[in-house]
Parts: sequence; C-alpha cells; structure tokens
Amino acid sequence: MRKLGWCAALNQAVQVNEAGYDFLEVPLASFGLQGDASLAAAKRSVATAPIPLTVFNWFYPPDFRIVGDAVDAPRIKSYLARAAELMQHAGAQSAVLGSAWSRNVADGYSRVRAEEQILENYHWVADAFQGSGITIGIEAQNRNEANIITSLAEAVRYARMVNRPEIRVMADFYHMDEEREPLSEVRTYADWITHVQLADSGRLNPGTGAYNYGSFFRFLEEGGYTGTVSVECMAAIPVDEMRRSQTFLRRYWADGAAESSRVMTRKRET
Repeated sequence: MRKLGWCAALNQAVQVNEAGYDFLEVPLASFGLQGDASLAAAKRSVATAPIPLTVFNWFYPPDFRIVGDAVDAPRIKSYLARAAELMQHAGAQSAVLGSAWSRNVADGYSRVRAEEQILENYHWVADAFQGSGITIGIEAQNRNEANIITSLAEAVRYARMVNRPEIRVMADFYHMDEEREPLSEVRTYADWITHVQLADSGRLNPGTGAYNYGSFFRFLEEGGYTGTVSVECMAAIPVDEMRRSQTFLRRYWADGAAESSRVMTRKRET
C-alpha cells in the first residue's frame, strides 16, 4: 500500500492523523540527542505518537558541521548512534539527509577536500544505520540554501561513490522546481530514490499552486517508484487545508493510480 505523509513537529501528530495521512515525517534534530537523557526522553515522546513516524528529516542540528576545519567527528558519531537507536525505536523506514548548513563549503575552502569530508560523513552514517533496515536519502537542495549537492543527479553521484545500501537519495519537488531540474530526472534515478517530498507554489500545500503534479507523478510511475511521499510546507496549514491536499494527492499516489494513469494515457494515444 502506498503511503502519504506530512512533515511536522511531533506535537502536530494528532492533526496530521485527523487530516487522513498515513504517517508523520518528524524533525530528528528537534530531539537533541546529545546524551543518554535526551535519547531516553525522545524514545518516550515517539512512543506516544498516534500515527506512524515512518520518515525523519532535519537530520543534523544547526550547529553541526561535516565540512571544514571544525568537524567534530566524535560528537557526530555519537549523535548518529543515538539517531539510529531512536529511529529504530520509532519504527522508521527512512530519513532525509539534507541539512545544507552542515555541508556548505566556505569561500576559499577546497572543494576537493569538502567532497572527501562529505563522503567520509556518509560512511559514518552508513556505519551507524547498518543492519537497521533504515535507508538515508541524500537531499539535493536549491542554491539559495546550498552550494554543494544541488541536483538529484549530484546526490546520486555521491550515493554511488559511497556505494552502501544504507545510503540512497530523496527527491524534493520544491528544490527541483527552484533549480529548474527536468522532472523526468525522477524517472531516470527512480531506483536510487528512497523518499519524495512535495510542496506547491510558494512552498505551500499541494493543490493550491501551479506545480505540474501530473507530470511529476507520471515520471515517478514510469520509473517504477512506489515508496513514501510526504508534504513539506514552510507555513502553518489549517487541518481542513491539509485534508484537501491529502485528497488532491491521493488522485496521483494511491493504489491503482498507476494503472489508471496508463489507461488515460492509452486513451489519449488512440
């Protein structure tokens, strides 16, 4: 069964559930995870969620750096171990690894060295999640937020270089639109995609703007992608609007939608 989720803090789980979504995509960094006490508190919190916590995002806290001269490897590895433990406890399936603030390359810093550090970090991530059944999707982010890994193709290039089953990529419709990436890239790289995030014009809820959802989902279908999809908005959305977006998206991302799409395509061709 195809799963549709909504990105929000844990305290909005009830609203997301009421709006008819299958899961909540929750920010990992919000739990702290700087010690055993914060991990125990986080475990208690996720255990109370009235909806599955299938995906986590906001991977690293804002003060973490994985590129540059201030990389604190012991702190990062300790955090990753707690992150993996929390996500397993929550029954998560995947996590989004964007956190552009942690990987952005400072002016004058070696891009070659930056790539080496990013790859090293992704191996640390793979080590932490090895055997967990959880996949981590590298997120390409637009150039207003990131100055490295700004396209789906670039994210896949890093995942290929890491070459470990724990590391895949995620596709974000908003970032692709900002970068004017061809939507067909999700078909090209569908085998690498572990999760998809959506928004609409102005980074608001799907169905309220001008994004070409028909083409986007058609390319996902043609690539054979059947994984999780969630909505990521950068504004507070009322429950009734969340529900309308859920209904809107189910037209594209529900069991049987692929066959309906193929039938419609055949009709147009005859």
